[in-house]
Amino acid sequence: MRVTFLGTSGAVPTTQRNPSAVFVNREGDDMLFDCGEGTQRQMMHYGTGFSLEHIFITHTHGDHVLGLPGLLETWDFNDREQPVTIHAPIGTRSQIKRLVEVLGDPPAYPVCIDQVSAGDVVLERSAYEVRAVATDHRCAAVGYTIVEDDRKGRFDREKAEEELGVPPGPAYSRLHEGQPVELDDGRVIEPEQVVGPARPGRTVVYTGDTRPTDAVISASEDADLLIHDATFAEDRAERAQATGHSTAREAATVAREAGAKQLALTHLSTRYAGNPAIIGEEASDVLADVPSAAFVARDGQEIQVPYPDE
Repeated sequence: MRVTFLGTSGAVPTTQRNPSAVFVNREGDDMLFDCGEGTQRQMMHYGTGFSLEHIFITHTHGDHVLGLPGLLETWDFNDREQPVTIHAPIGTRSQIKRLVEVLGDPPAYPVCIDQVSAGDVVLERSAYEVRAVATDHRCAAVGYTIVEDDRKGRFDREKAEEELGVPPGPAYSRLHEGQPVELDDGRVIEPEQVVGPARPGRTVVYTGDTRPTDAVISASEDADLLIHDATFAEDRAERAQATGHSTAREAATVAREAGAKQLALTHLSTRYAGNPAIIGEEASDVLADVPSAAFVARDGQEIQVPYPDE
């Protein structure tokens, strides 16, 4: 799973940071979370490609959606035919529709607007789901989690072949799929004899703009990556509360309570444009004695999210 940060600024862009957008490639499936102004150019610049079918919007403040009209129009210019679905919080359909049709006629390809509520399974695939999570901002808002299914346990080939006498070939596949195998001598080998326990998949959480919430803590339990609003340093804690944002220390506390393995701090206020280090330092102080690791995300940064057992 590859995560590319396309926009890590707060409400106002800077020369180094675009407004909010995160691109995720999960084994060939591309997803875009938020689409701030200039997102399509960031996609070009950082080579993510444009093969999207699903865009997940956390809320309809401009710094999270103003890139939609340009992206949709570019697809139209390029004769796109396949549909695209824009997922957004319930109650925002009319706002998203206006963005889709801002230049008059809607695109020539189908654009579906899917309204979602916290707790919904927004997208269901054979090996993972995208779920909506309750957040706390100044308007209708949700976060999103990508949650993979458990994977098969490891197959012990050495035990199967050398200890139990299972011949290599189709029998291995059947055992790994959970089916017993009868050998030529009449013995029946059960899957649990050669297949280890199921291994957890990966979990990635993206909050969008939010105050710390119990729902995000719950959704981020043992998460492999938590991407959390960290608009302000602690000296602006009152401002964070008044505007529905989090401080770096608050984001780190969420990660600590959830046991998240990595914390990406994003949506930085322009006041830290010249010195984002304070954001990372405050978060790292909170996580100093736990395995969680915090970093300040930057535009163009690409990270691979490993499986928990790797």
